[in-house]
Amino acid sequence: MTAVIAVISLLVIAGGLMIGTRPLAPHAVLSALFAPDGKIDSILVWSLRLPRSLAAFVGGAGLGVSGYLLQTLTRNPLAGPGLTGVSAGAVAPIAFCFVFLPWLSSTLYPFIGMVGGLAGASITFWIARGGRGRPLHLALGGISVSLFLGAITTYVLLLSGPQVPSLLFWLSGGFQGRSWPHLAYMAPWVIAGIAGALACHRVLGLLALSEQAAAGMGLRLAFWKSAVLFLSVLPVAGVAPIAGPVAFVGLATPHIVRLLRPRSPAWSVALTAVLGGLMTASADIIARSIAAPKEIPVGIITALIGGPVFVYLVQRRTVSLVGAA
Repeated sequence: MTAVIAVISLLVIAGGLMIGTRPLAPHAVLSALFAPDGKIDSILVWSLRLPRSLAAFVGGAGLGVSGYLLQTLTRNPLAGPGLTGVSAGAVAPIAFCFVFLPWLSSTLYPFIGMVGGLAGASITFWIARGGRGRPLHLALGGISVSLFLGAITTYVLLLSGPQVPSLLFWLSGGFQGRSWPHLAYMAPWVIAGIAGALACHRVLGLLALSEQAAAGMGLRLAFWKSAVLFLSVLPVAGVAPIAGPVAFVGLATPHIVRLLRPRSPAWSVALTAVLGGLMTASADIIARSIAAPKEIPVGIITALIGGPVFVYLVQRRTVSLVGAA
């Protein structure tokens, strides 16, 4: 299944090379890919569309795995970068530095986002009793933290002056104008998070059972829970400075993967990565073609897709949520 989705992703990315303000025929894309000549078609493919599509795929893969790790860590289907304070925690300090510390190198933004994401998630988990509370505790804690940090981001936005348009588009989540340097900037953080998740797949399998079972098998819970939380924040720290807070990918992708019943946690991580990349790359193509020549932020498209998924999850959990109240 992972290989099938990976092939579909390649086809989507290849199809995206043909779509844009200036459509390209399949033979023109193939010619530009394998025999670039420096003309307009080659520039469109190699400088604009290919790095953007790859950045969308890599970003979606990282967000999907981040959501999978958070849901495994908490054994909570409502966990995700957007609902645990991770995304808001990463975005708020980056926006602050962008406006008030413009002299600060952008290469430091992932580190700033990582610290903020860890802080936001830690506060949320504290509110949710270490992730052991009912789904309602996590949801309320994450919403509270996200609203508080969102208010700070909005205040920063009001003070940003001429930087408002670029900051507002970034806060909407999108890959417009992303190039090879942006991809190279983001990829190491995403790869590190995915590689770390694959490396500790046995730990993820134990955490998915229960804390008591994992501890009974000799797992050091304090260490591994902190390690998994750190791995879940790494991709968000890399994606947020480039694409902003892309909504719902981290929440919806792990649920779709569970419906496919992968054989092991390692396959779950791999499948989540390719499926998250496919969803985001497809959303990016829709975002830049549905209202061409104008563009819609990818975050809006993923929210339109992920919103109904979230409502469905809440409806399925109505009984447990009422009980928690």
